[in-house]
Amino acid sequence: MTLTFDIVLIVLAGGVAAGGIVLLVAALTPRAPGEVAEAPSRMLDDLKGAGQRTPVAVVAALATLVLTRWVVAAAAVLALVLLWDRLFGGGREARLGVARIEALAAWTESLRDTVAGAVGLEQAIPSTVHAAGAVITTELQTLSDRLRVRVPLPEALQRFADELDDSSADLIVAALILNARLRGPGLRGVLTSLAAAARAELEMRQRINAGRRSTQRSVQIVVGVTVAFVVGLRIFNPSYVEPYGTPLGQVMLLVVMACFAAGIFWLRRLAKFEAPERFLRTRARTETVGELR
Repeated sequence: MTLTFDIVLIVLAGGVAAGGIVLLVAALTPRAPGEVAEAPSRMLDDLKGAGQRTPVAVVAALATLVLTRWVVAAAAVLALVLLWDRLFGGGREARLGVARIEALAAWTESLRDTVAGAVGLEQAIPSTVHAAGAVITTELQTLSDRLRVRVPLPEALQRFADELDDSSADLIVAALILNARLRGPGLRGVLTSLAAAARAELEMRQRINAGRRSTQRSVQIVVGVTVAFVVGLRIFNPSYVEPYGTPLGQVMLLVVMACFAAGIFWLRRLAKFEAPERFLRTRARTETVGELR
């Protein structure tokens, strides 16, 4: 029985190592521009990130397999490392959202001040590119380039909103599109109100993120302590967890791991900011950011 189990462990370890090598080679292989879709999906980005984390995941899984001789524990560690950003990457996503709102507020204020000097939107937008944060500079530069090649202002603004893909930006861009089509007065007052609304949303997001940061840290501590406790018991007190080495014990360990995973995903969902749906999306984004019509 022990010999058979050892053979199974060796085969599984070899399969995990081979799969890791294949994913690593696929992640590091350069691709020709024509092989990449014009609008890559989020799943493609996730797969690319998983391929880059594969070596660490494989090493951690093999170390767990050698120390515990539990296939389920090794598979759980492998999944934990591969899905680390999905489980604990909410902080970076939240910081990016806050930075985008702050950049939009600064750009709106700069645009308001520029328009106040009796300058049209076609001339005001290119002069405010460098007033915004780095998080939206690329999109603003693309918008400015489109205006230079005589793309109609409403269409250029619509494509700018599609590239930002943010509900907060839709409010600002919608006001600019209406003004570009109607050419009515009061744009400066509208931009002042939108900038104030963006600042208020920024303050709210910062308070929410500060409150949720403790929850995210607690989840990370719980996961780390749990993994360390299980591995420590297997190394220093193997007789206590010896029943988990049997096939039935592995099934029960799988059930326990599934309960922990469900709890972690639930906490991750609680810590995620649900952004409002966009209302200015009129077509799928099928162009690259740097493309000019």
